[in-house]
Amino acid sequence: MAGGPRSPAREVRGAHSILCMTTVPDRARVRLPGISSRAYEHPADRSALVALRKLTGFDALFRRLASLFSDRSLRLVFLASSVRASQEQFPQLYQLLLDGSSILDLPEVPELFISQDPIPNAMTLGSDKPFIVVTTGLVDLLDVEEMRFVIGHELGHVLSGHAVYRTMLYNLTELAKRLVWFAIGYLSIRAFVLALEEWYRKSELSCDRAGVLVGQDPAAGRRALMKIAGGSRMSELSHDEFLRQAEEYDAVADVRESIIKVLQVLGTTHPFGVVRYVELDRWISEGDYEAILEGDYPRRDDDADASVREEVKSAAQSYQDSWSRSADPLMGMVKSFTETAAGAGGKLFDGLFGRPPGNGGTGSSEPED
Repeated sequence: MAGGPRSPAREVRGAHSILCMTTVPDRARVRLPGISSRAYEHPADRSALVALRKLTGFDALFRRLASLFSDRSLRLVFLASSVRASQEQFPQLYQLLLDGSSILDLPEVPELFISQDPIPNAMTLGSDKPFIVVTTGLVDLLDVEEMRFVIGHELGHVLSGHAVYRTMLYNLTELAKRLVWFAIGYLSIRAFVLALEEWYRKSELSCDRAGVLVGQDPAAGRRALMKIAGGSRMSELSHDEFLRQAEEYDAVADVRESIIKVLQVLGTTHPFGVVRYVELDRWISEGDYEAILEGDYPRRDDDADASVREEVKSAAQSYQDSWSRSADPLMGMVKSFTETAAGAGGKLFDGLFGRPPGNGGTGSSEPED
């Protein structure tokens, strides 16, 4: 929680009329009215989402088509085989859902299903009307505040629209695969899939931040990530030692281990536990979390004005900063390519979104660097 006095208007203290909350939260939490998902999104995640949102109308059409078929099918599966949270079923989890939806000022509260599965997991499904699924393994593993973090994480996916764009890009990728019949085409599609997987991983980092914004208890977020990695016995776990694990994973002995690390993330959509932990810890310590709680964050009303070019530059800078911090020997070999990648990315999006590349194009009113 941020220090200093807060206006009661900015806090969740009791029932919220829109969300029909019926119990008082155990402590006050700051509401974030009108918050844009850009406030918590990792720069690499944010740049992709801003670009996709510029494809005006396409995402709306996709949502509508998804709602006619796949969304209905998915929801029916969980409606038939899982327990839907409500005031009568898993009321405590339902209250966490209402509280989190209020804090992020969601226009609609998504449904929450609890599915019988011993493996701890949570997911957000559906494009037009997203819903959340958590497994019994996760419910049994975490305490209330840790579950608040997890539900906040999933609400972050809802606000960002990750389910929409993930499904949209997945379908486009599958379509493209069917059209590939020569080697160069296959390599192009494979490169696109690798980029998509990297975006997935960064979107998970984004929503860890959303989870902390909802719970407003960074320690609970850290505990949840440690438990997901190593089980429920917090008395056997150490925050400092887990950070040392992360440092050791980052600073591997030589380039061979660096290459192994790269190969191990291929085909994955979630970062490893120590990576998520240290990235969340860094984001909190750098002050962005506190600034958002104090009201310094972008609003949804301004999303249409977001610059794709600036977000691409921000994403490139985030990678450069990450490489600069890293003690991984392989990272030292790729630092010099960052500025070239940023420039190429800017020119690509200039061409896609109306501003011709070159010096002083007239397709945009944005100032030159």
